[in-house]
Amino acid sequence: MIQVETATLYPGPNQSVYYPRVRMWDKPMERFMNAEIVRETTRLIDEQTGAMPTKVVDMKGTFEVKNNQRNAFSVSLSNYTYHYHAAHGMTYLSSLTFDLVEKRKCRLGDLFKEGSDYTQVLSAIVEEQIAERQVPLLGDFPGVSPNQDFYVADKCLVLYFQLYEITPYVYGFPMFPISVYDLMPIIPENGMLARLAENR
Repeated sequence: MIQVETATLYPGPNQSVYYPRVRMWDKPMERFMNAEIVRETTRLIDEQTGAMPTKVVDMKGTFEVKNNQRNAFSVSLSNYTYHYHAAHGMTYLSSLTFDLVEKRKCRLGDLFKEGSDYTQVLSAIVEEQIAERQVPLLGDFPGVSPNQDFYVADKCLVLYFQLYEITPYVYGFPMFPISVYDLMPIIPENGMLARLAENR
């Protein structure tokens, strides 16, 4: 298990962004993970401030460790920002998932067998959940993309979408948890999701 500490950035007045700093036995991997976390944290700040002509009144960044076991580390980073005279604040959510066996940051496709139609399989599962849960959509469901936002939790892959991406703002972040057992035919035997599925 990786040790996690809280670090803080102060981009400006009334602005505080908390993000994780990891400590582990593998120092090169530790440096890589911390650099990626800082890069993504900074990207969220830039996304909130870069294209907006109005002043930032309030900014709050937080994080949540989603998985820290079986050589898989997954963390979500959120950034809420309110701009002067805006109707409401805006929050962006991002996630980073690291495979400590493969020593890499994972994209969604890295979790599945090469050549598998994982986006189609995941899209069908999400569409079924949308129907079952009566999730209100802004339009037709576009399907799961290869660069889909995701994180892993205990025996679960969670796909999610940003505010306004497929649902109205008031719905919040649409989250779609998928059991790793439902994905067994398309995941590598020695991959991260297979490790999460092990009963031990």
